[in-house]
Amino acid sequence: MKGALALSEGIKLTEKEMRYISLFEAATGANIVDCLEYRDIVAFVVGEGEMPRVLAKKGAKIQSFSKLIKKKVKVVEYSDDPAKFIQNALQPARLLEPVRIIERADGRKIAVALVDSRYRALAIGKEGKNIELVRILSKRHHNIDHVMIR
Repeated sequence: MKGALALSEGIKLTEKEMRYISLFEAATGANIVDCLEYRDIVAFVVGEGEMPRVLAKKGAKIQSFSKLIKKKVKVVEYSDDPAKFIQNALQPARLLEPVRIIERADGRKIAVALVDSRYRALAIGKEGKNIELVRILSKRHHNIDHVMIR
């Protein structure tokens, strides 16, 4: 997949995360770009166009993998476009408009996502863990300093 090698440079994976990648690739056949273990979630960033493969059989592969590792699994489809990547990371929350990326005078990049109020709690997650995961992944892959939910 184009870009996968460039992405993994500079991203540090733990031994456990590397094992998760190996197992998840074997379980789904998807090309994994990144893996991040965060609290009770293991997040996988898959290559562009890989989601249908991961979601085959109504997500049964993800569910059985989640049971195997005894953690929640989040899968995000990679995009070179930071706004699209953040939109993918916020799924299944529905956005009311495309994610806006604002570059401040100090050079920091802020992403603003206008989430449908019915999905706001889902986007933020219990104790803010979902939005924090989105922030970490956005920083790792697109150097976005902060992601705001409105």
